[in-house]
Amino acid sequence: MLRIHFTGDDLARVRMAARPDVLWETILSFHRLRDRRGANVFGEWRTLTRARLNGETRLLAALVPSRGYFPDFLTPPEALDGLEEGLEAVRATPARRLRAELALLAGDRPHSVLSGRLAGLADGAAESMDRLVGALRSYHRAAVEPHWPHVQAAVEADRAVRGRALLDGGADELLASLPPMLRWRAPVLEADYPVDREVRLEGRGLLLQPSYFCRGAPVVRRDPELPPALVYPVTHTGSPVTCERDGLSLGRLVGHTRSAVLQSIGSGCTTSELARRAGVSLASASQHACVLREAGLVVTLRNGNAVLHTMTPLGTALLRGRAQRDPEPPGVPTPGTAPSPRR
Repeated sequence: MLRIHFTGDDLARVRMAARPDVLWETILSFHRLRDRRGANVFGEWRTLTRARLNGETRLLAALVPSRGYFPDFLTPPEALDGLEEGLEAVRATPARRLRAELALLAGDRPHSVLSGRLAGLADGAAESMDRLVGALRSYHRAAVEPHWPHVQAAVEADRAVRGRALLDGGADELLASLPPMLRWRAPVLEADYPVDREVRLEGRGLLLQPSYFCRGAPVVRRDPELPPALVYPVTHTGSPVTCERDGLSLGRLVGHTRSAVLQSIGSGCTTSELARRAGVSLASASQHACVLREAGLVVTLRNGNAVLHTMTPLGTALLRGRAQRDPEPPGVPTPGTAPSPRR
């Protein structure tokens, strides 16, 4: 069982990550690569990724076992700013910390692991660190980078749901809105976990990090001195709201009304809000959102009794390209705003 203990100061310092964390996604994707479960979500990705790999997994397999602990230095906080920032932080890990975390890793595994492939790494040798950074970069480019638009879309959709909960009820509502494997029983956030862990935030707050490649259980860093972060799975669902599949295609996106609907979705809205923003009926807004979702331009997630629509990177790119080619027609709202009233 995992238990994260909050104080009043911690609740005031709960925050959502602004974007996917590139190294958390990289390391957790390596777990998914070796996991046969979740084939409906990760099956095709596994097939494509295995075809692209070329020996990048040998060093990673020694550092990231299929289950249990993997070193915290692989997922530095700097990775939230980008791959190169994260890799530089990995490269700069002090030798003392490398030895301590690799010793923890070796505790459940044969001594040959540490004395063999990881021996130079434990000393912080420049050549070994270069090899590790190179393996992480190459694996990321083969496994995660081609899939990054899907990662971004899923994380942004989750952020929209959590942001709405925060606006509606503050940090308490935000923590209560987290996926079902996380249970908010104030002042403790609980989750099933492979080992018993008690995390005391002690006024430092908590970063909530939704993750595409996290599956089943959330993840926290082991070192209590590191900035507290909770990595949890996003909801994976192609169609959380049922709609008829009748040969939907990009061709059906053509038209002023649907373009206005896509722009009206902006940074996120419910179906009722979408109907009001775009000036269409509730049924029409639902149907348009369904078509946009099937075309990969919108992600829809349940939010209590309502649903929340957010644009994917593809949808955003389409709107930007359209805006460059065609000036905004009168009456079409910009993302996140309501249409101007007719005069």
